[in-house]
Amino acid sequence: MSFEGKVVWVTGASSGIGEALANAFFKQGAYLILSGRRVAELERVAAAAPERALVLPFETTDYDALPQYVEQAWGWRGKIDVLINNAGVSQRSLALDTKLDVYRQLIEVDYLAPLALTQLVLPRMVEQRSGHVAVISSVAGKVGTPLRTGYCGAKHAVIGYFDGLRAEVEAAYGIKVSVILPGSVQTSVAVNALVGDGSSRGRSDANIDNGMPVETAAQIIVSGMAEGKREIPVAEGKELAALNFRTQDPERLFDMLAKEGARLAGLREAGGSTDPSDIRSER
Repeated sequence: MSFEGKVVWVTGASSGIGEALANAFFKQGAYLILSGRRVAELERVAAAAPERALVLPFETTDYDALPQYVEQAWGWRGKIDVLINNAGVSQRSLALDTKLDVYRQLIEVDYLAPLALTQLVLPRMVEQRSGHVAVISSVAGKVGTPLRTGYCGAKHAVIGYFDGLRAEVEAAYGIKVSVILPGSVQTSVAVNALVGDGSSRGRSDANIDNGMPVETAAQIIVSGMAEGKREIPVAEGKELAALNFRTQDPERLFDMLAKEGARLAGLREAGGSTDPSDIRSER
């Protein structure tokens, strides 16, 4: 499938995977609706092909305002062919040190926000009997890892919703649904991650810094979507192995993760740092 002439809406398009996806779709001749909170950064991304870009900034959890943004997005070219729910936030804190409000925020941003936007776009795709909805979940949406209980919970929920949605709309209405599972990709995900008190962490992880180049990740995603893949892993090494263990040998995976959890608990009890920038981390 070619995306030339298609209208693609990307949330979280001001940086990271969202920006790289926008650039990849621009190169294919698509029209891009670019959403996020940082207007200047969205305009910078749009400058790659301003005649094929609409900058539509909004806060993904402003649910009351979402209908008007969907109207604007749909009215721009009279359709939306592809919706990519990319906006999200990660976590770096042990459950014992994490406030309930942090869990609420992770659920709102990583689960309810993409669900809410999809619910508003979906009826119009049903009317046109075509469309492609994608969501950026994570390897953590399949593998529960230490320091990410809230993030894992939200990303697991995302997979459940979009897998269920696919079952309802794929054969019935011709709407494709892709769940994307990135591992460590070179973005600011760790810098912006929430810690136990809800503040942003402010620094990266070695695993993220040494992860997959974001352009490579975007190309894997775009190619997978073009092929109509329902699930698109964007991982390598130990993270890809963890995905395989989750289905082929889950007990082995659980044992491995439990050892890491015990190590972190030991550091916590001894008053040491459990921050993954100070110690070995795994996404």
